[in-house]
Amino acid sequence: MKRMLFVLLIMSIGATYISSLFPVYGEHYKLSSLEITILFAVYAAVLLPTLLVVGARGSYWGLKKVLRCSIWISIASTVLFIVSTNVWMLYASRILEGIAYGAFTGVASAFLLKQTAKEKIGTALKLSGIIVNFGFGLGPAVSGLIVQYLHVQPLRLPFWILFALLVISLTVLELLPKHEDPNARRNKISLGIPHAMRSQFWSFIGLPIFTVFTLGGVVFSLIPTFVKHVLHSSNLSISGLMILLLLGGGALMQFFPWPRHPVTRMRSSILALAVGSWLIAFSGQTESLPLLWAGIFVQGIGAGWTFQVGLRFAGQLSKPEERSLVISAFYMCAYAGFIVPPVVVGVLTKFFALNTTLVIINLVAVPIVVYMLIYSVSFQRYYAKLTSR
Repeated sequence: MKRMLFVLLIMSIGATYISSLFPVYGEHYKLSSLEITILFAVYAAVLLPTLLVVGARGSYWGLKKVLRCSIWISIASTVLFIVSTNVWMLYASRILEGIAYGAFTGVASAFLLKQTAKEKIGTALKLSGIIVNFGFGLGPAVSGLIVQYLHVQPLRLPFWILFALLVISLTVLELLPKHEDPNARRNKISLGIPHAMRSQFWSFIGLPIFTVFTLGGVVFSLIPTFVKHVLHSSNLSISGLMILLLLGGGALMQFFPWPRHPVTRMRSSILALAVGSWLIAFSGQTESLPLLWAGIFVQGIGAGWTFQVGLRFAGQLSKPEERSLVISAFYMCAYAGFIVPPVVVGVLTKFFALNTTLVIINLVAVPIVVYMLIYSVSFQRYYAKLTSR
């Protein structure tokens, strides 16, 4: 289990590694905020269909074989970043990374459980969710620190280090047993939510995690630029450490035991997301770096709890034979938040200042937050009825 969790950590680091480097690429290739957000979103645009296909066919193809291929594709993406000399090569690298992580996500949990004793399956699932979030945050932190404090080839050195980590993870994977299922079938590619829980899923599982990744996508794609041009700080490590606080802090907050009731915890997380997002917007209006740190911290709490409770609901409220489809739908809702909303933010920056754009996004989010909080009342009754059986 531990070795597979290590592989999961390295791949999660690679998935968000470029985030702190957006300002560097922006200056080098003269990219606008819109182009940067498209560079970010194209990753998720190819990740989603890859996840859908591999999630259905991964067992049939062979879990370890798919994981091996995904790491090799990630290595190819990293090499392309190292040798890139044109903007199209950046987009190609991001597309490859999206394919790599989509394929990896589609089978990683299933392979992890095959490496885990039955009595530790619950622990493995909990740790995997925490490690994914922590890895997402650690990637930008590592690349930002490298670029800021190691003044050697800022567009090359960070990816040489990532290349080494990926090679190590590939080696670790090869040492793991296959544990393949000889009776695995070629499942139909679908994303069906059971009718009995359709309303509850879309309103209080899918929508909250979509909101988390939407706000996270805005932070990933624009906060480095926000720190530099709005708060007038040229320290590239700050944005990386902020992303680490957002996702790594959110991952660690999953260990925090209160509030205990999952519905109350989800309500608290939704409020934390809203408050944190407004603090980030106000930090731009006041040019306050401490306020930005506070906003990231509060939003991180909301992100961690939303991910934790949403994944719990997806697994707990579905029947065993429906569970894989519902969990896949959960991840699809999550990564969908990485595509359109950040690009919309990039478009808005063509007409408004960056801090004004963040205020507009928050105003759009207000009715969504209110809807989820109101819906939580009926969801609580549904949850109580289902869990009391």
